[in-house]
Amino acid sequence: MTENNVGDRRNPEGGRPPRWTRSQAMRIERAPETVAPVIEPPSEDPAADLHIWDTWLLRDRHGEIAEIDGWRVLFSLTAPEELLPGKRHDVAEIRFFYSRNGTEWHGGEPVFEAEALGQRQWAGSALYDDGDLYLYYTAAGDESVDELNYTQRIAVAHGGRFEADDDGVWSEGPWTHETILEPDGRWYESEDQSRGMIYTFRDPWFFEDPETGETNLLFEANTPVSTDSDRCDGDEARQEFNGSVGVATSHSGDPLEWELEPPLLDGVCVNQELERPHIVIHDERYYLFFSSHMHTFSPGLRGFDGLYGFVADSLRGEYDPLNGSGLVVTNPASVPFQAYSWMAFPYRDEILVQSFYNYREFAGDSLDGIADLSESEQRHLFGGTLSPTLRLDVGGDRTRIHGRLAHWHIPTSEEGLPNTDGYQPPEDVGSDDGYDGRPNSRMDRHQTGGYSR
Repeated sequence: MTENNVGDRRNPEGGRPPRWTRSQAMRIERAPETVAPVIEPPSEDPAADLHIWDTWLLRDRHGEIAEIDGWRVLFSLTAPEELLPGKRHDVAEIRFFYSRNGTEWHGGEPVFEAEALGQRQWAGSALYDDGDLYLYYTAAGDESVDELNYTQRIAVAHGGRFEADDDGVWSEGPWTHETILEPDGRWYESEDQSRGMIYTFRDPWFFEDPETGETNLLFEANTPVSTDSDRCDGDEARQEFNGSVGVATSHSGDPLEWELEPPLLDGVCVNQELERPHIVIHDERYYLFFSSHMHTFSPGLRGFDGLYGFVADSLRGEYDPLNGSGLVVTNPASVPFQAYSWMAFPYRDEILVQSFYNYREFAGDSLDGIADLSESEQRHLFGGTLSPTLRLDVGGDRTRIHGRLAHWHIPTSEEGLPNTDGYQPPEDVGSDDGYDGRPNSRMDRHQTGGYSR
């Protein structure tokens, strides 16, 4: 495998970033190794009064799950449970939960008061660094404008802290909130440049490279593509599907100082949204994961709501798609939207994957069909909690789902997991779900608010 030269990658006149190609994406199909079992509702939900979706763990600089006086902490986007599920993104706020054993979770209080940036907050990551807290998030919407809007910038909160005792964990301010990254219009498309169905500049994820010591922040973005470009063989409709995995670097290691660099991976002509990108180091290789949707694939391509992944020998290496196509985890054909927003993390010699329980018992061709249901049906179908954690066996550029844990189960490093030799993949792995490879006509900015989870 050849690696891109780091110096060339940072040179705007140098080589292009690795690409997710159409020929690779055309290999996407459901298989026993990539299809998760059908999810059953949990018997107990520690946050039954909330809608919960995108979730991340508190980690240290080395990517290990951090603890505060023996408590581990996770963060989620939340909204009141009585809200119609499709409206939750317009009021999203970050809350935190805590657990000593990784199975019993408590809390659900907001991290911030009213001082956070944006009209609401979307997904991010959290760093616990020698007692200091840095909460990276997406500031969604310009708070200086009365009308709901979908401007996105990457922000950080710092200066606050978490305190803990035998009974639990609580957040204490004041927090200082700063905008740390905005699109440059050159490597990363600005909102004014956007021609696609959904605009993205969000989902910051902290990563310190164990090989180089370099401090990075990954994020989801779009690559600017001019109408006269020869990308996608000049097909302007395909050019509008221009997702990328962006990266910024802190050359000093300061968690507050960042400089934009060229993307790690380019999905132009393939997919519009490479959501919540993150890296897992496994067997000394770099596994880049992100989530994406069925409807955000370029015309002529057929994909699924799923976790996608690539592997390289270095952070800026030449990335190869996992399993030949990039597909790592998807939902059964009978419930194609049962889970979303997967987040992978290392556990001993395997990788675990958590997600949120999205729409169950719904087998429509797209989530547009949800809007045609009654409000009571929409609420009934939406899971709004954490899904069962999946166990992933990873070897080289191949992956295989080989087991699952319970809802809300994030195991501790001392915990032994059951043997999975008897695990049977679901029988429902067929890919004939009626999707014809064309973007859904109704899934536009007006319908999704520029945000489609």
